[in-house]
This record gives sequence, C-alpha cells and structure tokens, in this order.
Amino acid sequence: MISSRSIALALSLTIALSAGPAWSASGNAVKLFDTDNDGTLDLAEVKKVAAAMFAKLDPDHDGTLDARELRGRLSAKELAAADPDRDGTLTLDEYLSVVEQRFNAANPDKDGTLDAKELNSRAGRTLLRLLR
Repeated sequence: MISSRSIALALSLTIALSAGPAWSASGNAVKLFDTDNDGTLDLAEVKKVAAAMFAKLDPDHDGTLDARELRGRLSAKELAAADPDRDGTLTLDEYLSVVEQRFNAANPDKDGTLDAKELNSRAGRTLLRLLR
C-alpha cells in the first residue's frame, strides 16, 4: 500500500525535477562561463563560449555548420533566417550574429549582462541551446 507520505515525497520530487533543472542550468551557465566572476554573463563572455561551441560542432573543420552539425539548435526556419547567403550553412560570424540576437532578446533590462533569472527565461533558454 502506498502511504500519503510516499505520495507527498513523489510529488515533491516531481515538482523539484520539473522546476529545478532550468534554474540549475542557468545558474550553472553563469558559474561556468562567467570569466570575470561578476555573477552575470556579458556579450563577450557569451560569444567566447559560442565560438568554442561552433568549433566543437564543426568536426570537418570547413568553417561552417549545416543543419546536421547544428543538431537541432536552430529550426530550419531559424537557420534560413540566419543564413544571408542562402548556402544552407552558417559561418562563425553568422552563428555569432544569432547568438547576439538571442542575447539581446534575453536581456530585457538592456544592462548588457544576463543573470541566472534572465537565462532561465524562455529567451535565455533559447540562447543557452546555442552554447551547449
């Protein structure tokens, strides 16, 4: 027989797991990528991480990322919008342009930095997809 204590524990765990990872992911991102240790991420820090991720996602070292290499980080529509030369790939500059757009979208107070709360927003999580 399942006790009410077991049900309460299971419910608490479910709530914690559904709410926790987003906060934890955004907090960990700040801790991992905050090179100046100010508790926030600025655009330069984010672009540095994005450039490293670009290199990691480019196993053939051709200097571009196609839809396969992007591994779902951008939808087909987002890739098309970010690809001004319409060659089906993104260069590092094109990728960093998307990163900057998403950084700005996640920064509603326009202070030039993102904290864990901003990274936990929908726009912040969209940015984080490009960094991981």
